[in-house]
Amino acid sequence: MGYERARIAAMQGYVPGKQPTSPDVIKLNTNENPYPPSPAVMHAIHAVLPEALRKYPSPAADGFRAVAAKVHDAHGLALDNVVAVNGGDELLRMAIATFVEPGQRIGTVEPSYSLYPVLAEAHGSPVFSIDAQDDFSLPGDTAERMNAAGVKLLFIVCPHAPSGQLTKVAELSRVASAFKGVVLVDEAYIDFVDPALGHDATELVKKHDNVLLLRTLSKGYSLAGLRFGYGLGAESLIAPMLWKTRDSYNVDALAQAAATAALENRAYAQASWERVRSERVRLRDALAALGFRVHPSQSNFVLAHVPARKNARALRDQLEQHGLLVRYFDAPRIDDALRITVGTEAQNDRLVAALQTLLT
Repeated sequence: MGYERARIAAMQGYVPGKQPTSPDVIKLNTNENPYPPSPAVMHAIHAVLPEALRKYPSPAADGFRAVAAKVHDAHGLALDNVVAVNGGDELLRMAIATFVEPGQRIGTVEPSYSLYPVLAEAHGSPVFSIDAQDDFSLPGDTAERMNAAGVKLLFIVCPHAPSGQLTKVAELSRVASAFKGVVLVDEAYIDFVDPALGHDATELVKKHDNVLLLRTLSKGYSLAGLRFGYGLGAESLIAPMLWKTRDSYNVDALAQAAATAALENRAYAQASWERVRSERVRLRDALAALGFRVHPSQSNFVLAHVPARKNARALRDQLEQHGLLVRYFDAPRIDDALRITVGTEAQNDRLVAALQTLLT
């Protein structure tokens, strides 16, 4: 007889992307940045003294939060608008614990990040989902339908996962204005958006007291192994998470040092973002030439529907036999597609060459 709660015993946990068993395997299934982090990050880690490890770190990561506020000060954000978290996923859990009573509904627009329903189930909150439009954009009546269902916290991924579709700031603002609960905009992939689009949702933090933005250093800053992220929101949203529902000392001394250095050296990371954007276009065109239907993406991945004569799951498995990991989701509307992380030029060339072989 087990001791876990009945709800936990009955639920299914989050299923992460498969990990490679050999250094020769190319990992294009979990959306890491293919380029290394800034040397300044490694220097900051090496500079941490033993005394800093003997003692507890800054509880609220004030040094990092000050740098993050400075990065986003164009829209008047300050220290009280920032909370540091142990990976962006911790912010999701904190938001649920802070703003949703067990039994109250959490909203998603499907398909979406598969961790959302897992966290909701563990909290004891049912998920109310609506379908995204054919191009994976938000339905025009998203807020109204969520309000009618009694949703208290709405998750919106922007750019969307798994398609890469970008929701305009004006549309996010319209949803926030009409929605009666908290809107968490998951911006895990925001660093890869084309700068020419001028997309910047941080203005919503000052405009709406119910908008919480999730940022992570896992993707754009090549620090997925560090597990560090942060939230941006009105002080009334940040304060209860920062001082009540946040785990004590939730981000360690090494992580704080590395994350601070990463933000202070954004120019280095920005150069990798541009390389990813360039490869994204090249990969998209190569896949299209092979017969894939590829969605326009503003992320560091593409969603590619396989040619009609092929089975997506089988093609995923065949690629694995060639030493290439890509992601397949057995879910409505995307079960005929593969989500492929944009790799380096050499990695993308190897992927395309393998697909050419498998599709002939």
